[in-house]
Amino acid sequence: PGAGSTIGTQAVINSPADGYTLLLTSTANAINASFDRALPFDFAKSITPVAGIARIPLVLVINNDIPANNVAEFIAYAKAHPGKISVGSSGIGTSLHLSGELFKSMAGIEMVHVPYRGSAPGLTDLMSGQIQAMFDNVTSSFALAQAGKIRALGVTSRERSAVLPDVPPIGDTLAGYDTSSFYGVGAPHGTPQPIVDLLNREINAALDEPTIKQRIADLGAIALHGDAKQFGAMLAAETESWRKIVEGSGVHKEG
Repeated sequence: PGAGSTIGTQAVINSPADGYTLLLTSTANAINASFDRALPFDFAKSITPVAGIARIPLVLVINNDIPANNVAEFIAYAKAHPGKISVGSSGIGTSLHLSGELFKSMAGIEMVHVPYRGSAPGLTDLMSGQIQAMFDNVTSSFALAQAGKIRALGVTSRERSAVLPDVPPIGDTLAGYDTSSFYGVGAPHGTPQPIVDLLNREINAALDEPTIKQRIADLGAIALHGDAKQFGAMLAAETESWRKIVEGSGVHKEG
């Protein structure tokens, strides 16, 4: 952890390419490629893709006092109260923050961004009414929504989430809207292909292990199976997608 995953990524880049030091790649790596203009490395050239682990949809959740039961009603409410809605995230430049920025842009609304150090304090403030809305990973917010402590309006993925089956995609209201978080595994550039292939096989086998498979599903995540090339293609596509969102929002890391 630290510096939006930059510290850990740099440590792996500088490690021997022997398969014993690996990187838990995430959405942060795809975002930082364009968000952090001072990034001391080229992620795409410095890390060898190994395997995907899971994709995690995000969800737009609101305080129960907000008079909106779906995305369209929330947008209408926001337009009627410009700049009066505070939307939380787990930090500046995260997938949660930028998903909110994309939502604001596509919906044509104004909301005040409030960054937190992680989801937990943001969700606490959301329940108490200190903020009115939040974009969060379904893994950390679906239980609160199921318990009726907050209201889930829409998931950010194209498909519905298995843990929030009654919550439609935001894209049903804002055509083309589609974001999510992901995790995978990378290795230092130059890691021999036989080692990459071995790690890929073992990670895919682990994702099929019944206990792990069930745990991923219970969290509302979606397992990412496939070979190293497929994961590499996904990383490239995610990096390009987030680049467009970053450039569209005009938000970049300061300092």
